[in-house]
Amino acid sequence: MELVDTQSLNTTLVAMQNWLATEGLAFGIKLLGALVIFIIGKWLARVLSAVLSRALERAKLDATLNKFVTRIANVLLLLVVIMAALDMIGVRTTSLVAIIGAAGLAVGLALQGSLANFAAGVMIIIFRPFKIGDFIDAGGIKGIVEEISIFTTNLRTPDNLAVIVPNAAITGGSITNFAAKENRRIDLTFGIAYDDDIKVAKKAIWGVLKTDERILQDPAPIVGVMELADSSVNLVVWPWVKRTDFLTVKMDLNENIKAAIEQAGCSIPFPQRDVHLHAVQAAGN
Repeated sequence: MELVDTQSLNTTLVAMQNWLATEGLAFGIKLLGALVIFIIGKWLARVLSAVLSRALERAKLDATLNKFVTRIANVLLLLVVIMAALDMIGVRTTSLVAIIGAAGLAVGLALQGSLANFAAGVMIIIFRPFKIGDFIDAGGIKGIVEEISIFTTNLRTPDNLAVIVPNAAITGGSITNFAAKENRRIDLTFGIAYDDDIKVAKKAIWGVLKTDERILQDPAPIVGVMELADSSVNLVVWPWVKRTDFLTVKMDLNENIKAAIEQAGCSIPFPQRDVHLHAVQAAGN
């Protein structure tokens, strides 16, 4: 048994010596070439990624998207370098590419939601329907935009809650940007009784509007009868204000116009319903 093992070992050693003598030098050269390809390729990948990053900066692309695209490009370039190095030493890369492709497909199917959020994030960053600091209504949430990332958008609600909204939920519906325009119109409705004088009520409303310096004259405010409702004559009041004054002016007008209408002798009715009871004579009486 020991003799057989010794002979096998000697045979293996002789085979290795023969391989080293005939192909070892060539393999060593290939291995050295693969190492050179990897080192130079890695350096080139880093340089090209830096060039791409500067080009995206000059194109004024968002910093978050710039960083993400640069990283993806660097990873893809490194994969190409690794493939070239493996091909140099004789490794068949065709099957490896197929395996990577199948793995990428499996990962893509598993991360459909994340990929949808990523695509939506890219759209938000490129088309910029809103920016950080804007007050928006998107994805069923109203709030101030605090951060826009590739996968999510962080909002702060008026009651100071932090809400993280997936980007796909934002782009999948309508987006209302309350900060997109400099001026906004306040829509108010006041009802007066049918017995009240409409001109008196309108004069009282105009008096309030003219004394508030925050109300813009261009576009001019509008006051008029919008509806003859069941219990009241409804007057609409449409003044324009700066976006930053919208909420405070709306609250002040609600209070001041109500007081002015009542002081002018008009009343603000509430819905009423008259119920009439009729006695029904029982049968046989």
